Order: sequence, then structure tokens, then C-alpha cells
Amino acid sequence: MDHFARLGMPAMLDLEPADLDKAYFSRQRQWHPDRFVSKPPEEKAKASAEAAALNDAYRTLKDPLDRAVYFASLKGVELPGDGKTIDDPELLMEAMEVREALHEADTVEAVDALAEKARRDMKAALSGLASLFLRDDKPALRKALLRLRYLDKFAEEARARRMNLERAKA
Repeated sequence: MDHFARLGMPAMLDLEPADLDKAYFSRQRQWHPDRFVSKPPEEKAKASAEAAALNDAYRTLKDPLDRAVYFASLKGVELPGDGKTIDDPELLMEAMEVREALHEADTVEAVDALAEKARRDMKAALSGLASLFLRDDKPALRKALLRLRYLDKFAEEARARRMNLERAKA
């Protein structure tokens, strides 16, 4: 059963967060292991497995990027796993240039400016995914999702760089 079905949600890119929360908490109450304390071991095990699967589905669908990657996988778009080399020369060059700029950023303000640009790029890329899914353009989806993964990772690196600069000031 896929994550959307597990939560009783339509399989689509744009989900209302409140609807997702409502579906999750409703099903989580149903399968919470505390409700099965006095039940036979088989029922306890099933409840535990269902609760874990619900948690995984919720975590995946709650995050827009994780949801997009998951939705793409259901549509047959294959992405390299974590740690795999970027095979898009354009994206590789962009990543190298921006990471170099982040490394050279010596003020919190400079880091914040780079992080803000990454957030804007990520927002724009996420909003463009729907049309790619509608066209079933798997190569373009793959490229967009790889870029989104890179932007998300860059945002983490920018947060770490900002913290290091703040610590150095203190």
C-alpha cells in the first residue's frame, strides 16, 4: 500500500497540510500500540507495524520535497540514491559555484543572502513540478527533483555556515 492510500489521501502533489494532519491523527489513534496492550501478541505486532508505517507515510507526505520525490517514484521517475554523483553537468556547475560562494561568505548577511536565493529557487522549482507531472515529463521531473534535493541540502549547509559565523563572533 502506498503512503497516500495508507493515509486515505488522494495521490497528488499538492496536499492540504490540515487534511494530511487530520487523516494521520485519525489513523494513528486507530493503530496506536497503547490501544493494543492487552491484546494477543499478533495484534500487538500488527498495530506496531501499522503505526510505524503510518509514521513513515506522514513524515514523507508532510515535507513537500519528500512528497514530490515519493510521488515521482510512483510515476516511475528514478532518482539516484543519497551519495550518488550528480550526473547533470549544469547542476554540478551550479552546485560548485554556490558552494564556493558559501565557503567564501564571511558574514552572516552574506550567508543569509545566499540562503534566501536558494529558498526562492526552491519555491519556484516546487511550484513548477505540477506542470511537469501533468506532462509526464520524466527527464524534466528527474532534473527538477535533483535540483530541489541540491537546494535543500544547500539550505542545510547555509544554516551550518551561519551558525559557525555566529559562534566565531561570540
